[in-house]
Amino acid sequence: MTRARGAWPNATTPELRRSYRLCERVAQFHPAMWTASEALPDTVRPYLRALNAFAVWTDRLADDHPSADRRQRLTRWCAETLADVRAGRTEHPLRRALVHTMRTWDLDIELLRELLETTLADNAVPPRFATFADQRRYLRGVAGTVTELWTPLLDPHDTRAASLMSLLGEACQLADILQDFPVDLADGRCYLPGDDLARLGLEAQDFYRGEGSEVLGELVDSQVGRTWELLRQAAPVAGMVRIDCQPFLHTILLGVEFVLEEAGNLGAQVLAEGIDTAVATGARLPRDPEPVVAAPAHVAVILDGNRRWAADHGLPAAEGHSAGLRAVLRLLHSALRLRIAEVSVFAFSTENWNRSPEDVAALFEMMAEGVTRGMGWLHGHGVRVCWHGRRDRLERSLASALAVMESMTSNNRGLVFNVFADYGGHDEIVGAARALAAEAVAGRILPQDITMHAVAGRLAAPELPAVDLLIRTSGEQRLSNFLPWHAAYAEFVFDPVPWPEFAYAHLRSAITEYTGRRRRFGSDVQDPVQGIGAAAGGV
Repeated sequence: MTRARGAWPNATTPELRRSYRLCERVAQFHPAMWTASEALPDTVRPYLRALNAFAVWTDRLADDHPSADRRQRLTRWCAETLADVRAGRTEHPLRRALVHTMRTWDLDIELLRELLETTLADNAVPPRFATFADQRRYLRGVAGTVTELWTPLLDPHDTRAASLMSLLGEACQLADILQDFPVDLADGRCYLPGDDLARLGLEAQDFYRGEGSEVLGELVDSQVGRTWELLRQAAPVAGMVRIDCQPFLHTILLGVEFVLEEAGNLGAQVLAEGIDTAVATGARLPRDPEPVVAAPAHVAVILDGNRRWAADHGLPAAEGHSAGLRAVLRLLHSALRLRIAEVSVFAFSTENWNRSPEDVAALFEMMAEGVTRGMGWLHGHGVRVCWHGRRDRLERSLASALAVMESMTSNNRGLVFNVFADYGGHDEIVGAARALAAEAVAGRILPQDITMHAVAGRLAAPELPAVDLLIRTSGEQRLSNFLPWHAAYAEFVFDPVPWPEFAYAHLRSAITEYTGRRRRFGSDVQDPVQGIGAAAGGV
């Protein structure tokens, strides 16, 4: 249960208010974390930023001062910090907020001590990790401790939350290592396990020479794979905290996923160039080193496999839906990179009402949260959202969130994102037939007036263009009543990967397969004039 607390800064002294404001300024030096913390309730946000600001300040003390006095200054900083926290008071302008946060939330000083000791050890000599286990101990010390300190602030309801928060910190730190590799290497610091280098026959100078890109790419792949695994293990923690803190953790998870997708895409280039911090916040789209020729204009996706993915990993179905929602944002991130004009996803079918009420309710809750969480990001990238399907049966909060997003983005001119919720293809075609029949009975049209264009113009989404490429995940190979009219001449790609694991590489692979096919639309000429394809999408 959440303990009642006075809302900052009303119940504090002027000195303490100034300290928290200082922490906010310092915390901005970690843009991705700053962006994520914007999603926190205001009764929690200042405290978490105080912890983050302290970690940033400590890291800068370890890195920014001349080597001659760096160790001495850092040693004094660590000793004074622990003494101040134990005493419950300090005169330092930044540590004042830390001490207040530690005491207000009764946080474990041993976690703080572990953070400081690991930072001191890392500063004393360049890092040398013989094994991944050695690297894990470092990751735990410099990052897992900080995220575990966050745990009480987020009001967890599961005893596993603290340990999973620590894993999340490790995954974040591994992603940071990939982002900052060239900078660290220039400072003589290589945060990679020695046995990984030895297995591939690599030495430190190979990084400087940039030779053996295939082997270096294999090294990057191994680091990316390990980080994905840590992230997979940590992900359930997002559902173990109070509901208004969950968007914060989902944003962090998504940021790490963006970094890992980019690292996997760049391969060995990461070691020479790193990754722009803006990628982790989604504020900037990473470049695509190999532009796709003749990419499909309209890609439709059947998001299959959330529940099976969750079951395979020993997680409740709700965690599969949460992971699937992050995959939707990754899909749109990838589509923007590849300059796809339109993306349609099958979020909830008319047949999905046959699922258990509990599963439907959980899915609607996750969807409403995901829509709200992604609204600002989508709008910021110029995405226009269109909701297709019945609007009288969805849970109220989900229907409201979809309607608000549709209205907010209605004037955007970028990627069109079609969300099909409470939609069925048969219902859509039957509705068009009824409309035409009513017009015929009223004498407004004749039977010979009923053409493909006439039918298309009376569909639920008459402006929707024909689908060029339809992707279904999780190995199933059927249309499942999704856009049967618009997908009449679509190219199909069935990917065995479950939807929560669908990433940029999978989308690009599907598009590459699409561009290698010959589309004749029943003609003996490849890509005939748009006749049939255009007719599918309305007038």
